[in-house]
Amino acid sequence: MYQLMNGALVKWATLVAEAKLSGPLPRRWAHSQGVAQRAADLARILGDDADLLASAAVLHDVGYAPRLAVTGFHPLDGARFLRDVHGADERLVRLVANHSFALLEAEERGLREVLEAEFPLLEDQILVDALVWCDMTTTPDGERTTAGARVAEIVGRYGADSVVGRFIRRASPEIFAAVERVEAALAAQPR
Repeated sequence: MYQLMNGALVKWATLVAEAKLSGPLPRRWAHSQGVAQRAADLARILGDDADLLASAAVLHDVGYAPRLAVTGFHPLDGARFLRDVHGADERLVRLVANHSFALLEAEERGLREVLEAEFPLLEDQILVDALVWCDMTTTPDGERTTAGARVAEIVGRYGADSVVGRFIRRASPEIFAAVERVEAALAAQPR
């Protein structure tokens, strides 16, 4: 897929996410829309990467779609779908694959080496942090929340001893640090 510009990438990403999530997983679709709305708040600190972030934000959970769930690990399933079916931009695919410290959950699932080999983590810290901020400050229903409340909600929903519960508890210091870095970058920008 060629690099789409002037909002075309975001429009394409929204159509793909809506097609896969809105029918079978309306709550997940609401969350994805909310995450994309949060991405718009970061446009002023991301410049040319604002559309890339918005696209990754709306697509980050596409791997939950029932027809895409092959491994049961949504970051990997979503990234493979975007790469293999749509030939999506490599940076977009890598953001989806690694969103919100997915490597730590991949480790819990015995998939870390697979994820790292297929989709290396981007070295663009602010872009990676920005997607964490968008995801971890949005409720399952698409509303704004704090990272602390979101982590607590995830632990409560999945259970502290589940794969997701163990992962999110391990990842929480990194999540909070990423959120703090983004909030510092926002505070440093003139409005």
